[in-house]
Amino acid sequence: MNPKDQLQRPLRDLRISVTDRCNFRCRYCMPREVFDANHNFLPRKDLLTYEEISRFARLAVSLGVEKIRLTGGEPLLRRDLPDLIRQLVAIEGLQDVCATTNGVLLTKLASELKDAGLARVTVSLDSLDDAVFRKMNDAEVGVDQVLKGLKAAQAAGLGPVKI
Repeated sequence: MNPKDQLQRPLRDLRISVTDRCNFRCRYCMPREVFDANHNFLPRKDLLTYEEISRFARLAVSLGVEKIRLTGGEPLLRRDLPDLIRQLVAIEGLQDVCATTNGVLLTKLASELKDAGLARVTVSLDSLDDAVFRKMNDAEVGVDQVLKGLKAAQAAGLGPVKI
């Protein structure tokens, strides 16, 4: 069985959201008016375990999936993410494991993610203008923190780094 999309193309890519939490409050995704300090994110017990995610990924790969992209929220907020990456890269037939991130935590985690087997990252960067970037993320995070994350990702060998 080879699943296809509406245009009859084979489904080769799978996006897995590993958390609904994010350290930004971007106006287009998690506006503070909705996702304020009182917002109830999913309790940890309601998230899929890494073993459940790996089991699902193995099934998807057996049906033709070749690439898995880890997303969120902000996937790097998920505790022990390198453990999941190690489980995923061990799946026979899976060719690529990557992640989409806002980049802020890459300065801390890039090397560990690469060592676990993450191939590359895509970083969401809404503007190089610091004032615009701060307004977009509504978390008082400057563009310089993301640029440092991009450099850390490159230095760790997570590449090509996409923006």
